Amino acid sequence: MALSSEQKKAYKRIAHHLKPVVIVSEQGASEGVLAELDRALSDHELIKIRITVGDRETKQALIGEVCQATGAELVQVIGKMVVLLRRNKKPNANLSNLVRFKDL
Repeated sequence: MALSSEQKKAYKRIAHHLKPVVIVSEQGASEGVLAELDRALSDHELIKIRITVGDRETKQALIGEVCQATGAELVQVIGKMVVLLRRNKKPNANLSNLVRFKDL
């Protein structure tokens, strides 16, 4: 389901204060990286990752691969930073960025 512009705006506001939890480098999305992304999305729902690749086409392809493999939705891309969202049916109030920072 595509995010509305209002939803994206709210998620961007929350993500602004987050630090990247995973760094994806030139080697791409290996099984270990995808497993860590899956764990982070399950715990935090809204995460920021850093993608350090050479050109834009490679970066866009890698973002698409990560979104497809994890079932996450792309919220925002600024430079090397990418914000991803995957809602959890039973979020942990202590870990979920959406629950912890909903008042921002």
